[in-house]
Amino acid sequence: MNDSRSKFRFKITLVGDGRVGKTSLIQKFTQNEFVEDYIKTIGAQFSIYDKEIDGDKIRLMFWDIAGQDDFNFARPSFFKNSNAAIIVYSLEENDLGAESFNHISYWHEDIKQFCGDIPIVVFANKVDLVDEYKLDKFKIQEIVRKRNFLGYSITSAKTGHGVIDAFNAIIDEIYNKHKTVSAE
Repeated sequence: MNDSRSKFRFKITLVGDGRVGKTSLIQKFTQNEFVEDYIKTIGAQFSIYDKEIDGDKIRLMFWDIAGQDDFNFARPSFFKNSNAAIIVYSLEENDLGAESFNHISYWHEDIKQFCGDIPIVVFANKVDLVDEYKLDKFKIQEIVRKRNFLGYSITSAKTGHGVIDAFNAIIDEIYNKHKTVSAE
């Protein structure tokens, strides 16, 4: 798709602790690939993905912001002009999973501080490493309700479980919001 013909351009920022799978989720959605080896994101990286909805050409820019504290100083510039955000945490039953879940509120505060009131969803990632039927969904539903997020999705960047639907839900939300505004 030629950039000049794109009717809509959206920046979607992914945040969350290091090692929760932000980069892998983007790669699964945009390239249908999964790389087993962990490669630490340095600062931020972005991916461009073109999509068409109802005949409208859409250019999506996914910004993958490093979760490590080393990059806190750069976050404000990475968040700039975001149309939506995705907070990713790990479902792993270990310290990473517990800490990344507990840090959802921290990431939400960052988003509010640097982006204002934008649509936010939560991806509960790495469902392939747990028994989905034993998940306690009440905790995440409670955070979604209390913080007024759009919702949450259970995903696996490795198997692709829920990834396409999860990304498309947030893309459809911002597309419909901006299409309504541009039609007025």
